[in-house]
Amino acid sequence: YAMEASCPHLGADMSHAEIEECDNSVVAVCPWHRYDFDLHTGKSETGLKACTFAVHVRMDPRGVEIVSIEAPEEGFGWRLVELRPVSEEFADPPPASSSSPSDNPNNTLNEATLPIDEEPVVPPDSPPRTLIQWAVLVLNTPNPTLKVERTKHAVHLFRTGKLSSIGHKSANAPRPPDIPSRDASWTRNLKADPAKVKNRKNRAVMLHALANIEQWAIDLAWDIMARFGPSYPDIPSAFFHDFTKMALDEAKHFSLLTSRLSAISPSTPYGSMPVHASLWDSATTTAHSLRSRLAIIHLVHEARGLDVNPGTIERFRRAGDIETVKIMEIIHADEVTHVTAGHRWFMWVCEQQGITREDEGVVKTFREEVRKGWRGEVKGPFNVEARETAGMTRDFYEGLRGELGINEAACSKRISRETSMITEKTPEETSGSQGAVVNISVEYERHTQQ
Repeated sequence: YAMEASCPHLGADMSHAEIEECDNSVVAVCPWHRYDFDLHTGKSETGLKACTFAVHVRMDPRGVEIVSIEAPEEGFGWRLVELRPVSEEFADPPPASSSSPSDNPNNTLNEATLPIDEEPVVPPDSPPRTLIQWAVLVLNTPNPTLKVERTKHAVHLFRTGKLSSIGHKSANAPRPPDIPSRDASWTRNLKADPAKVKNRKNRAVMLHALANIEQWAIDLAWDIMARFGPSYPDIPSAFFHDFTKMALDEAKHFSLLTSRLSAISPSTPYGSMPVHASLWDSATTTAHSLRSRLAIIHLVHEARGLDVNPGTIERFRRAGDIETVKIMEIIHADEVTHVTAGHRWFMWVCEQQGITREDEGVVKTFREEVRKGWRGEVKGPFNVEARETAGMTRDFYEGLRGELGINEAACSKRISRETSMITEKTPEETSGSQGAVVNISVEYERHTQQ
């Protein structure tokens, strides 16, 4: 098959499109907005059509296959972008059976260089049979390298139809943990203050911080499926395709960053520096609602990544670190598709709840979610082009401020002020003040609940 490398919808790069085998055809699925195009006819269910070109395969006298592609009648400078197998069995092979990256003498940039537990990728006693079971297993895996390997394996099983089901419709679907497991070295460093690390602009420090974000991002992709899938039994399977792709992307990003960290600073492997858990703080805040989760994690946190990535890339470029620049460019391109997926499913949830695009209902709903679930201003400067590519127009995010924690902070100040006034009174004056303190506490609890 041969098809143009730009999506007819908004010009997205199709060279990394997913290849899926349907009933009687093979389709390429655009990574930005999930538009699918038949590789034979170029037609899409959306009504758009991509340019496809006839491919001829013949054997030369030596028995060698000769592949030729009919060039378009118009235009010039056409070139082959990429050769890809059309079967997922070959396009997405399972992870290596080796339990340790050190067993692979040809360890490449795509492999994490962290030690891995002896625990196998597939638990022998109770192997997961559904996607939701795999999601919960990954979330409960503390070792980051094993987490990556299990992610790769689970996504492979899902894409090749080797799981019994997604599992979100089962009454016995396992529940995800409140917080994903982390190994001991990571937990120790979680208590440290990243702001106190010397040379915070050091490349190794930056890579370590970025890898920490990607490890949380792996868990967030699995958590949204395991936590909210059972609540939406009729959600389209495309939801799980989008978020398994996201989990696989984040695993790839983590491996790229930790490998690069080991290459430039062997004495400071991943887990040796202070880290934070602010991403999971937002996951906890939004654990009650899929709509809230999509808004805060994918349309605020990840969209913010689109804003800051170009500056980060430029810092590494100025430092002459071209290898890291290449990694960050891969991450940035993938994250545009992640924000796109977040926007697509936020729109879907709104539609299910009767909220339409008319009268700016979707935008108003998003801004209200941010007001309740985000702390402080959603700061620029904004990468307007990348955000619009992902579906986020300016009315979503300009002039946006969250109010999370404002009531609690105001009540806390009031308690502190009134308590200090009480303690300044004489013993005789405070004889009836016990009730006042109790009333203040009750009022604070009531405000917190609201």
